[in-house]
Amino acid sequence: MQQPMIDLSTPLDWRSAFRFPLQHWQARRDVLIGAVWLLVPVVGWWLNLGHRIMLVHRMQHAEPVWPAWQDYPQLLRHGLTAFAGMLYYYLPSMLLFAGAGYFDSVILAVIGLGFALLATLAIPGFMTHYCLHFDRREIYNPWLALRRVRQGGRAYWQAWRIALAALLLSFLGILLFGFGFLLASVWFWQVAGFSFARVFSQQMRINTTQSS
Repeated sequence: MQQPMIDLSTPLDWRSAFRFPLQHWQARRDVLIGAVWLLVPVVGWWLNLGHRIMLVHRMQHAEPVWPAWQDYPQLLRHGLTAFAGMLYYYLPSMLLFAGAGYFDSVILAVIGLGFALLATLAIPGFMTHYCLHFDRREIYNPWLALRRVRQGGRAYWQAWRIALAALLLSFLGILLFGFGFLLASVWFWQVAGFSFARVFSQQMRINTTQSS
């Protein structure tokens, strides 16, 4: 019997998150394409980032999710936009780390580590909200992003537990002669993307069922 489709109406748990990128042949094909693109330095990573944004966007609007490796200029544009947002969030910590190295200051290094942690916590929130309407204003408001972390409640930390477990499991891909690690990395990114999208889309009162 065919298993139900996993989408934003599916309760978030370990099984639904881990199975999301592998739930049928089209999803698995997208993971394979993403792994191949990772063989292209930098650009391949940007395209994979844009691909995850499109996956979430389509789920949020109840559109067919796969295949999502289409319109490569659009994927690259969204990937670059999200990457610029990540640089924006990590810029304070990078400057503090640079200052810590220049002045040999432990205090600056500790403060930089704190800013890096805040950036890491905030990024999933702005990413999911950007996916909804591709509004760049959703990205460059760190106070709003951090407030959404608080609003996510326990579900947000559950998403982090799932994402970190998937990250650790992805390193097992190294045992599969290198390319397996690329496959596992794309799988991990999509697990994390689905997990946080499920949390924040519910917070935005989006509860959609994927169309066939």
